[in-house]
Amino acid sequence: MTFHATRDWDRETAWVAVAASCVSIISFLIYFKHGAVLLYGDAVAHINIARRVFDSQTPGPLQLGTVWLPLPHVLMIPFLFSTAAWRSGLGGSIPSMIAYVAGAVGIFRLVRGALALPSGPDTAARLAGWFAALVYAANPNLLYLQSTAMTEPLYLALFVWAMVFFSEFTQRVARAAERRPSLVRSLMKCGICLAGAELTRYDGWFAAAVMGAAAFVVVFRVAHGNSDLRSALIMFLLLVAVVPVFWLAYNAIIYRNPLEFANGSYSARAIEQRSARPGAPPHPGSHDLYVAGKYFFKSAELNLAEGNCQKVWILAALVGILVVLTVSRRLAPLLLLWLPLPFYMLSIAYSGVPIFIPVWWPFSYYNVRYGLQLLPAFTVFSALFFYALGTFARSKPARIIIAAAALILLAGSYISIWRAQPVCLREAWVNSRTRLALESELAVKLRDLPPDTTLLMYLGDHVGALQQAGIPLRRVINESNHRTWRRPSDPAGQWERALADPGQYADYAIAFAGDPVSMALAKHSLPVVAQVDVPGQPQARIYRTRPNTISSVSRASNHLPPRRRSDDLGLTR
Repeated sequence: MTFHATRDWDRETAWVAVAASCVSIISFLIYFKHGAVLLYGDAVAHINIARRVFDSQTPGPLQLGTVWLPLPHVLMIPFLFSTAAWRSGLGGSIPSMIAYVAGAVGIFRLVRGALALPSGPDTAARLAGWFAALVYAANPNLLYLQSTAMTEPLYLALFVWAMVFFSEFTQRVARAAERRPSLVRSLMKCGICLAGAELTRYDGWFAAAVMGAAAFVVVFRVAHGNSDLRSALIMFLLLVAVVPVFWLAYNAIIYRNPLEFANGSYSARAIEQRSARPGAPPHPGSHDLYVAGKYFFKSAELNLAEGNCQKVWILAALVGILVVLTVSRRLAPLLLLWLPLPFYMLSIAYSGVPIFIPVWWPFSYYNVRYGLQLLPAFTVFSALFFYALGTFARSKPARIIIAAAALILLAGSYISIWRAQPVCLREAWVNSRTRLALESELAVKLRDLPPDTTLLMYLGDHVGALQQAGIPLRRVINESNHRTWRRPSDPAGQWERALADPGQYADYAIAFAGDPVSMALAKHSLPVVAQVDVPGQPQARIYRTRPNTISSVSRASNHLPPRRRSDDLGLTR
């Protein structure tokens, strides 16, 4: 920071952390009570990827897979040893909740530190910091996501703290009297946060590349023979470069394709190609940067407010940008908060990453949550806008009116979201209704299977049924139980051998229409002991693969799902 830490500063930051922690816990309890923690299919997948590292027929770090980066799963593992925390989703939510608190504290420190005077923050800077923390921490969509196992809260926290340390670094560089060790520490802390962001989402790769280039420019403009600072820059650049190199090498060694995460069978591009309808138009923004930018920016607006309040946030952020560019250029590093905009424009246009929003064609919900990546930018630059207004106001009543207007905008915006229900919650519910119905019915039937039996099942789409039933993954032969480096197939792998001869390796097989298990079982005449049909989902069947296996699963069952139904939230309206 540009001022020395004081007891008041420490106490104020601690209050932000305490308040955010209380809000985080209350929010989680509400969503947990209503069964909304595991609505996102991706959240269920994240939890079970982490779980199978130690709970699998073939446990180990290779169970982390590819496409999704490993840090979120690694952080979940300690909390998933508990079967109750695994089944309920709590084990996946805890890292998100911690990250949410860290992000709120980071936003506070970023704004307050950027506006601090050399001797310390004045009252206006303190209030701007509190306002920014409130905008960030009270966002209804972030409050929902932080109660789930999704990766956005963790990435946002790491990105915000990278910005905190980068801002401190640039401010210290600008002060010739600043000690060299503090410069190096700020730059190294920034690099560590960026490395964490790179291990969380691919957004971090783009952010690291741009911030690395920015650090290079800053250092070589002011270094003037300062070998320590140049050495620190080299260490910083190596730190942020090692993560992409590691991930490319990991994919090359394990999958025989360094870009497996980008063009493999589970990549976003491959998923889009498989789900595309013949003759259907491409997703909005495909090969069109302008439209891609519009859709991403609109998703950000939907995460901020409903209706006309969105325009006010845009205006406030734009004025905040103008303030930085024309009045206070020392705050220019904060412009890096807008990096998600070009990244997602490129991703939507050229990487097969669609965003569907309910207000524009195709009038649906898909990846709307990506808009939250601009929450820090809107938060910080809106705070700068109101700070500038307060600075220009000459009377105390005028400043009170400005502060009241800021709080009214915040309250009006978030109340509008709660009335319409957070768009991320709506997205999760709309895309999970039929999946949850299928998994809940299937879980009831799976619980009726004899204990300790071995199952054969493709887990890519409906691993939630096993999670609900409480069946350990080590009892299930699945697509992760083979040697991934054997390409294009591994005939000697456990998964492939079980598909070829189910009766030799498993007691029962769970097949979904069109999945690898159903196609393999088509070659065998096996008795069906249970069947689940849910509109909009593939038919699920449970086969007995060994004639001497006794099952009671075929008896009729109309039990409700074990966890509370999500329509308790009123999402069925």
